[in-house]
Amino acid sequence: MRRYLAIDIGASSGRHIIGTVEDGTLKLEEVHRFDNVQKHIHGHDCWDMDNLWKGIVEGLKQCREKNLIPEVIGIDTWAVDYVLLNEQDEIVGDTVAYRDSRTEGMKELVNQKISAEVLYEKTGIQYQPFNTIYQLMALKQEDPKQLEVATWMLMIPEYLNYKLTGIKQNEYTNATSTNLVNAYTKTWDDEILDALGYPKELFHSLAMPGTILGPLSEEVEKEVGFNAVVMLPATHDTGSAFLAIPAQDEHAVYISSGTWSLLGVENEAPITTLVSMQQNFTNEGGAWYRYRYLKNIMGLWMIQSIRRELNGVAYVQGKQKTDKKEKIWSFPDLIEEARKYESFPSIVDVNKECFLSPESMIAEIKKECERTHQVVPNEIGELMQCVYNSLALCYKEAIENLENITGKHFTSINIVGGGSQDDYLNEKTAKATNRIVYAGPTEGTAIGNLIVQMITFEEIRNLEEARKMIKHSFQVKEVQP
Repeated sequence: MRRYLAIDIGASSGRHIIGTVEDGTLKLEEVHRFDNVQKHIHGHDCWDMDNLWKGIVEGLKQCREKNLIPEVIGIDTWAVDYVLLNEQDEIVGDTVAYRDSRTEGMKELVNQKISAEVLYEKTGIQYQPFNTIYQLMALKQEDPKQLEVATWMLMIPEYLNYKLTGIKQNEYTNATSTNLVNAYTKTWDDEILDALGYPKELFHSLAMPGTILGPLSEEVEKEVGFNAVVMLPATHDTGSAFLAIPAQDEHAVYISSGTWSLLGVENEAPITTLVSMQQNFTNEGGAWYRYRYLKNIMGLWMIQSIRRELNGVAYVQGKQKTDKKEKIWSFPDLIEEARKYESFPSIVDVNKECFLSPESMIAEIKKECERTHQVVPNEIGELMQCVYNSLALCYKEAIENLENITGKHFTSINIVGGGSQDDYLNEKTAKATNRIVYAGPTEGTAIGNLIVQMITFEEIRNLEEARKMIKHSFQVKEVQP
């Protein structure tokens, strides 16, 4: 029985999950979990790459100690963030996190060189202030010498693959999130790079999910106590999550639900019309050149932020500080409070940039309700009801816009990822959209990572067979509107 390892890393934590196929059923076993933290360096919020690497290595050691040694390893992470390497393969500068404020005003600078309409027509990628295209422009303004001495730009999972194998390789699905890949040629767009003055030598050939990189380096093998093949899944976590959708219904909308909610469908070709741009839908590249046509919605970030704030958890100079509280709020506690205030009327636009990284999420929600002349939430339950109603309404509006653009009618919603466990949000979503919600599996990203590995090694024949296997391997809850 071959073991496959998905190393799935999100913005707050990472985990090592072993996958196997037994009697036609996909089995998962979590081996290790570790924190992903940020540090405040040189005035910016940055990823602690040393800590991230230690978490990966420790997880591999745990695989050996628990006698769950994998033959194949694949890494996926969030998108848009990157590492620059120089000729000596040393990191250039700091690995700045996407929620850092350095990209403020960068959209205007980019649009002076290439219009928003032309950029969207070429790449099909929605505007988000943290897209790599704007991060690079911010770096060009602040410290252009970093771009001059760099020879590679590696997205976060690509850099971690390099650390594992010594092999540098850009991967297609994550590269599309940069806003620098042409949606039609499926490679870096030279006209965009020229217009913005980004050095072309940073951007190397793109490999597809399913590409085998090679074995662990001798150094890593010696440290973890075994060797394995490292390969590319869809290294963009949303690209992996969408592969794990068990539905076969063409009339279903998909939501990958976590810190972000990614709502959309799969298409065989990109949609780069003006209407699509105005509605801020994106065409992210997927495995086997499938396009994820979706909309980014703030998702559970607001709920997570409120919970941290109520529990006295804050980040000061990149370090977690905890002010002990009499009560520690759990997510079920917050849902219980929300249910007490079903009639609370106020809603906010969850996609406003003020909610991206506020010092106080609670204060920002209250301020927005006051600004829009609505009832200001004072009780915790009122605050939570406001967020839940706002998220459900945003889902509803996004689905309606999706129908208008594609000309299709969608009758159900399939939710995967950790957010699919939030039964209250599922109820709200079903009621607001008047559509059946199918919730699960919760480990969508890791599952999608694993099935690319399994298809590559012919454990599973194709994506269609994989989705059928997922459907009978994991519990999926049905929620009626």
